[in-house]
Amino acid sequence: MKVVIRSGRWIGLANRWLKFHMVGLMGMVVQLCTLPLLKSGLGLDYQLATVLAVETAVLHNFAWHERYTWKDRCSVNVGHVMRRLLRFNLTTGMISIVGNLVIMRVLVGTYQVPYLIANIVAIGCCSVLNFLASDLIVFRKRATASGLTGSD
Repeated sequence: MKVVIRSGRWIGLANRWLKFHMVGLMGMVVQLCTLPLLKSGLGLDYQLATVLAVETAVLHNFAWHERYTWKDRCSVNVGHVMRRLLRFNLTTGMISIVGNLVIMRVLVGTYQVPYLIANIVAIGCCSVLNFLASDLIVFRKRATASGLTGSD
């Protein structure tokens, strides 16, 4: 059996991976600015502040992924956008919130790691799963009657 690698496909995936992480870095800044504002500024518990900061970053990232990372798979139909937003929150949003809460609880609650450092570790740990969920579920390609691909 001969394995054939289509270099164009891998280059496209690598480009999307880089775009995803560029957006992710901006989202990380949003999250790391929101977290101390909520925890230190408003006095919220670090876990509640983490959930709210993550959701803020999730919404930020969705907007950028729609218009930059997966713009070739998106339509401007409001219904389609709302379904993608729901899928994004149910996949990457939940991966990020649950992952951040578990990692923050262990690092901050058990090992007394400063909460911002623990949050950076949590973001990094969730990024691979978030990319896969985004590419395969949220902004997935689908076949159309004409044989072309698109997204809903």
